[in-house]
Amino acid sequence: MLWKTGLIFLCWGLTSGALQERQSATAAPARTTLDFGYVPSGVYETVAYYEPGAVGILFNMMHAFLFVVQPNPFPEDLVIGVAKDKFGAIQSEYQKVIYYEIGFLVCAAVGLLFTILLPLVGLLFCLCRCCDNCGGEMHQRQRKNAECLRGLLTTLLLTTTFIITAGVLCAYAANQNMSSQLKSVRKLVKSNLKDLHTFANQTPAQIDYLISQYGTVKEHVLYDLENVGLLLGGKIQEELGKDVQPALDAALSMYATMQDTKDALENVSLTLETLQEGTSKLQANLSSVRSGLNNALNDPVCADMRSPAADVCRNIRSTLPRLEISANYSSLPDVTDQLDKVNKVLRTDLGHIVEKGFTSFNDTPTMVKDQTRNIIEGVRGLLDNIGSTISNFTKHFPVHSTLTNFTKMITHTHSQIEDIYPQIDQMDFYRWICCIALCCMVVLILAFNFLGLLCGILGFDRHTSPTTRGCVSNTGGNLLMAGVGFSFLFSWVLMGVITVLFLVGGNLEKLVCEPFQTRQLFKVLDTPNLVQSSWKNFIPGYLYNDPEMDLTVDSLYSNCKDNRGIYTALNLDKVFNMAAFFNTSVYSKDVSTKFEGMKVDLRGIDLLESKGKQNLISFTETGINEINFAAYLAELNKAVTRIDLLTFANDLDSQADQLVKGTLQTSLKGHANTIRQIYKQQVIPLEQSMKYVKARSTLNQSIRFLERTSSDLPVRVSAVLAAVDAAQFLISNNATLLVNQETERYIQTLIGYFKQYMDWIKTSLAMEVASCKPFSNIVDTVEILGCSFLLDSMEHILVWTGLFHAVFAP
Repeated sequence: MLWKTGLIFLCWGLTSGALQERQSATAAPARTTLDFGYVPSGVYETVAYYEPGAVGILFNMMHAFLFVVQPNPFPEDLVIGVAKDKFGAIQSEYQKVIYYEIGFLVCAAVGLLFTILLPLVGLLFCLCRCCDNCGGEMHQRQRKNAECLRGLLTTLLLTTTFIITAGVLCAYAANQNMSSQLKSVRKLVKSNLKDLHTFANQTPAQIDYLISQYGTVKEHVLYDLENVGLLLGGKIQEELGKDVQPALDAALSMYATMQDTKDALENVSLTLETLQEGTSKLQANLSSVRSGLNNALNDPVCADMRSPAADVCRNIRSTLPRLEISANYSSLPDVTDQLDKVNKVLRTDLGHIVEKGFTSFNDTPTMVKDQTRNIIEGVRGLLDNIGSTISNFTKHFPVHSTLTNFTKMITHTHSQIEDIYPQIDQMDFYRWICCIALCCMVVLILAFNFLGLLCGILGFDRHTSPTTRGCVSNTGGNLLMAGVGFSFLFSWVLMGVITVLFLVGGNLEKLVCEPFQTRQLFKVLDTPNLVQSSWKNFIPGYLYNDPEMDLTVDSLYSNCKDNRGIYTALNLDKVFNMAAFFNTSVYSKDVSTKFEGMKVDLRGIDLLESKGKQNLISFTETGINEINFAAYLAELNKAVTRIDLLTFANDLDSQADQLVKGTLQTSLKGHANTIRQIYKQQVIPLEQSMKYVKARSTLNQSIRFLERTSSDLPVRVSAVLAAVDAAQFLISNNATLLVNQETERYIQTLIGYFKQYMDWIKTSLAMEVASCKPFSNIVDTVEILGCSFLLDSMEHILVWTGLFHAVFAP
């Protein structure tokens, strides 16, 4: 019985396992996350960063000097007012202008005073020298502090000369640095133009890549359409299976119960015969011994009531009724009638009927696929139309033509820049010559000073009068006077040039370069109504004639600095409304329309045929509940014999010994030995026989199983039939809502692919396509050329060349 039960449940597990396996396969979510790969991106070479090297220390010193001259913060409000009123605000805000420019005004005043006084003093000095009214006397007074005064003057002159020399060296270093950096400027400009070419060449390829990735969407949608049975039908089957699976499992379990019931009845019938056969011979032998004892007790000795033997005979006779078997299996009713009825029920293969129900239910994906074939073909056609529409995207927007013109403009600009490089080299050469000339003028004065000091020190003799001084001493004095003369001739011109250029360059550094680095300049440019009184932002005003658009210089520069797409940086959605073109709702509506009216009819699924239901009902009418289970269990609880035969034989011997030797005693002892032989030859082998023990155990198990089965059989069968009917009613009548829900989820999965594609396109356009880093690099390059390279170097040359000379030369 157990192996048959195991076989039934194995078939059950395979059948239901197939369903569960299919459900698990269909329950796995479709590949909802699409992989569109990486948008091809060009490599931009420009590194818009300027590192001056060792000369940067000098630049920092120059910036520190500018901070001392002009420590005030950037006058944002004043600059905005001046820009709006076209410099008219200076008249009304002149106090703020003066306050801001006070440092430069002081420097300008000092420079102007120096420029005016130095030639004037030089002229007076020249006139005095020509009139012999000033200069050294031709006699020498010996004073106590003469030596100390002479040493002090020598030290001061030497110190100022060294300081001016340091300034000239710094100016020369800055001048050489400016020329040497010209090559890096060319490289920087070339890399900027190359990046613009990369931008123009890569953008069409990026857009084509975006369009081509529609194939990924189409591939996944086609996959889902081809597997609509598994994805949609499998999901419907999974949800219905929550009710169908338990119902069919319960029916299959009842089929296993039928098989077990048959096995149990067969076991009862067979084991009952085995037990009856084993006890019938024992019963016959015990009956023969009992008859023999009765005959022996009819001896005349037992009839004499006055004889002591009469009591012995009477005692033995009273125990004779107990000399018989205890478990009388012959009295038990057989179960042949119930077994015949169960066999009749099993002629209908309920397991096969349930398996057909499983098979019918497992065909749900195939039914869904067959019933949605026309709709799927319609969606395939829609996919082709959408693909054609997206492929024609570039025809609606002049991307290629615009970028082609942009490439031509870059090439033309590059050619023009290459043409002016010789002129730039020539101008730089002239600039270098001018700076060297300025340095040489100062160096000439320094040479006079150093030679004059050297000759004066070497030719000095305290005991020699001025009239008798040597040539070396006179030459030293003449050289010092020549240095003074040249200072008067050139220093005022140098100071005038320095003053003008310092005012211009210093203000450019403070009003343009530093605000650019801190982004304050962008805030000024982004001031509403700055360029035109009616324009909020001038960039969208010029580009799109829409000054109210939220597009500022700062946002444009920041987006390009972060290497975002130019579509986002320039808000090109106002011109090329790609968001509307790639609107998911358009495709969602088309896909949903194709699925409108889709109906999935599952009424062809028959979970349990009427034959199977009748088979279950017939099983309850087999009469197994009418079996007298109590009688069976009572007999099984009894021993083989009513008394212990060995004890009975020993008692019989002891009682025989009380009798007088004779025929009766001999007969009783003979019967006692017979009983011992029966015990040894029949009772002990029977109790130790595996066949007998197994028969009792099997009979016990079978009776108890039948008792359990019959106790709630009608209730279980009714529950199975109710569950099957409820599942069948759900499939045939109430599955529409479930089908609609799962169909909507299936549609949303398809639409989700389009949504992912559109979102990916929007993100790619915003972050990766046509990344505008080259444009921010151009702005940074202009700042490097204008501020870090030109202004810093020029101011450095002017400050260290002229300022030290102008301060210390007089």
